[in-house]
Amino acid sequence: MPDPFVDTSFGRLVAEPVAGDNAPAMSVSELSQRLKRVVEGEFGHVRLRGEISGWKRAASGHAYLCLKDADAIIDGVMWRGAAAAISFAAQDGLEVVATGKLTTYPGRSKYQVVIERLELAGEGALMALFEKLKARLAGEGLFDAQTKKPLPYMPRTIGVVTSPTGAVIRDILHRLADRFPSHVLVWPVKVQGEGAAAEVARAVRGFDAMPVDGPVRRPDLLIVARGGGSIEDLWAFNEEVVVRAVADCTIPVISAVGHETDTSLCDYAADLRAPTPTAAAEMAVPVLADVRHTVSTLAHRTDRCVRRYHERASERLAALIRVLPRRDALLGPQRQRMDDLGARLGRALERRVTVARSQLERSAGALRPAMLDQRLRAATERLSGIARHLELVHPELPLKKGYAWVEARGSGKVIGTAEGARAAQAVTLHFQDGPIDARVERAGGKSYAAAKPEQPNLL
Repeated sequence: MPDPFVDTSFGRLVAEPVAGDNAPAMSVSELSQRLKRVVEGEFGHVRLRGEISGWKRAASGHAYLCLKDADAIIDGVMWRGAAAAISFAAQDGLEVVATGKLTTYPGRSKYQVVIERLELAGEGALMALFEKLKARLAGEGLFDAQTKKPLPYMPRTIGVVTSPTGAVIRDILHRLADRFPSHVLVWPVKVQGEGAAAEVARAVRGFDAMPVDGPVRRPDLLIVARGGGSIEDLWAFNEEVVVRAVADCTIPVISAVGHETDTSLCDYAADLRAPTPTAAAEMAVPVLADVRHTVSTLAHRTDRCVRRYHERASERLAALIRVLPRRDALLGPQRQRMDDLGARLGRALERRVTVARSQLERSAGALRPAMLDQRLRAATERLSGIARHLELVHPELPLKKGYAWVEARGSGKVIGTAEGARAAQAVTLHFQDGPIDARVERAGGKSYAAAKPEQPNLL
């Protein structure tokens, strides 16, 4: 009989129930589920402090990370909603406090913490994140002095990005009214807490996107302002989205975040940093009384300069008048020359008349009646000779001798050959006493028109 107190199951090939065994075999899934219930029941709410390592955000929006200290490490996961609510840019090396619950992941036989809220572990960690982000953005050139834009001297419209209910906007408006009343556009935003950074960045970009010729005048200057507070309260103005919006803005920006001792990354990105919101209003506009005094002073100086210029011009004109010659001295020689030329002109006319009279007398002596008769006879003889020549060459002279000239009837074209007459057939004969019409016939009495051509032999 086998000893009941001796375990003889070792070495068996097939697992079989053993009498008195109260631990039946469990499946791996059953064990994983029992472990999950125990872990989640025992650690349903935990707060862990550690350093972020292996931070990764998936395309689904979930975030995966590890929390570690000097001796241990634990995996962590943040579902999409919790990951979107983080108020800072999570990254490796930051010391944080994670709040959530511990659970297991049966698929890998691992335990992990499901993080519901992630916070920086004190101001020291926040400052470390501040310096790290500052160094990275400075390396991109966002804080370079060469990129800073000058502020307009007298902006007509000022845009203010701040909370509409705090004392900051009242201080800015009151200070602007005292110094230089200006048109102010306020874009209300949250200045701390969840979503504050996104609202501030959207406001800055919204002002920058306003058209110059739109229904609402585009601001000439922006003031991004917030009252004092802890570094955590001011953290929205250290977010990268705000810093980039301020750095990219084409409108000059004054940053007035916190008190004089507070510093934000928005201050570095802006074109000018103001120690307080009230100081930002003072930097934005000049003092109206000073402007009026300056204008009055410039007007007085301008008037004095004009009067001085007029006086000096009058003095120069008087000096020039004294050295200029008198009118009689200038015109005397010309008057004398005119009188001399007038006298010379009279004598020249008399001399010219005398010469012309002599020429006329000589010409008149040549016009004697005998000479005129002689010239008239010579002209008459030349004219008679021309008339005799014309009679000899007249075309009708041969007709008087019994000749006639032939032309094609109706065409006026003279025919000079028999071949031309045969071609015309109908002709006109011009005699001394008049023309007659005739028809050309062959010798023998046959008409050219009646003659028919011989028919060709078709055989």
